[in-house]
Amino acid sequence: MKHLNSFLAAALFIFAIGVANAQDENNPWAIEVGVNAVDVYPVGVTDNGRLPALVGDVEIKGDLFTEYFNQNDHWNILPSVSKVAVSRYVGSGFTFTAAGTINRIDKLGDLGADDLNYYGADGQITYSFRDIVGGPGGWFDPSLGVGGGYSWVDDIGFGTANAIAGVRFWIAENIALNFQSTYKHAFEDDYGIIHFQHSAGIQFKFGGKDTDGDGIYDQDDECPETPGLAEFNGCPDSDGDGIEDRNDACPNTPGLAEFNGCPDSDGDGIADPQDACPTVPGLASMNGCPDADGDGITDAEDGCPNEAGPAANNGCPYQDRDGDGVLDKDDQCPDVPGTVANNGCPEVTVEIINQLNEYSRTILFDTGKSTIRTESYAVLQSIVDIMNEYPTAEFVIEGHTDSVGRDSSNQTLSDNRAASVRQYLTTIGMDGSRLTSVGYGETRPIAPNNTKAGRQQNRRVEISLKN
Repeated sequence: MKHLNSFLAAALFIFAIGVANAQDENNPWAIEVGVNAVDVYPVGVTDNGRLPALVGDVEIKGDLFTEYFNQNDHWNILPSVSKVAVSRYVGSGFTFTAAGTINRIDKLGDLGADDLNYYGADGQITYSFRDIVGGPGGWFDPSLGVGGGYSWVDDIGFGTANAIAGVRFWIAENIALNFQSTYKHAFEDDYGIIHFQHSAGIQFKFGGKDTDGDGIYDQDDECPETPGLAEFNGCPDSDGDGIEDRNDACPNTPGLAEFNGCPDSDGDGIADPQDACPTVPGLASMNGCPDADGDGITDAEDGCPNEAGPAANNGCPYQDRDGDGVLDKDDQCPDVPGTVANNGCPEVTVEIINQLNEYSRTILFDTGKSTIRTESYAVLQSIVDIMNEYPTAEFVIEGHTDSVGRDSSNQTLSDNRAASVRQYLTTIGMDGSRLTSVGYGETRPIAPNNTKAGRQQNRRVEISLKN
């Protein structure tokens, strides 16, 4: 009885220290009260230690885990509170526990015993698989651990190395039913006793932690690492606008609830973070920027903010410099009046073609050759000047001959003379890409070839519009 009193006193002392630390340091602690059972049978057949494997024909020890749950024949249970433990969570799933147990041994395997007193003092570190198995806060909480301790049986003590398997069932936030089985391997070969110790108890978790020092325990603090206000469950409202920071899109600038805590400085109904022009009232369609002329281009990007114009022209209206009714952007001849049908360029009329041909029929060549005579250069310049008044028009230079001579010779001569005129025109200011040349030989006479006058008319150069 003396040992029992000493044990209870020591257990109460350990509990008092645990409570004091919890209150002072705000660390998570737990206390457990329960019962324990001691079983020396399923530890393996060995004569090591104080107990032999057999006494006569009576088995004291059996194979490892044999009749592991034979509580009627092998378990020693004291019908009262026989276990007190204090635990402290140290982080990352690990918990340290100090436990004290008492019991009375009246069964050594299949052999009866004379009520031997049993005392145990153990320390252990266990790892909880609660978060892995059931997720954070799950009710099923299995664990494995190792530890060591000291046990006394009938006033003889011995050290043990312990292996622990347990499971807790959390029936409330801070209350759990704890079931544990511990294998205790005795170090002393002469007087140690290898045994299993099983326990069942109720565990109470208490204490709290306030990491951010805002007066709200982490368990109840939705922002445990940032000081906050009780009205926001421990979360801060840095700008004091009544909207907690985690729901405040602008946590450091006072704002309005309708804009998720952001301000609307210019009062245009668009919150500043979404307002490209936060100090000037504007339109939602323009991201909060103004559009004075309503052309869909913000004033800041509009080259003519007070005069509507297309974006392609930087917000300014298109001009019509030549006043021909075709805007410069569509006018291929913006500085020369033209027609809409000809994209703003002047159209070549029949009269112009006739004028060109009056000039072209006067072009002279050396006899039987394609060489242009110098007295025709002034005429050719006049032709170029007229052509350049119509910068988009394309022309065909045609060569013709009379019927004197062979057909093939006449064809070649007409080709060469048309090409010669084209080539010369490109040297005095005409774009060659707008000119083509072709010879028709004697195939297109405009007068009879049986008179000298007719043949002279047929030897000619004509100019036409390219289709």
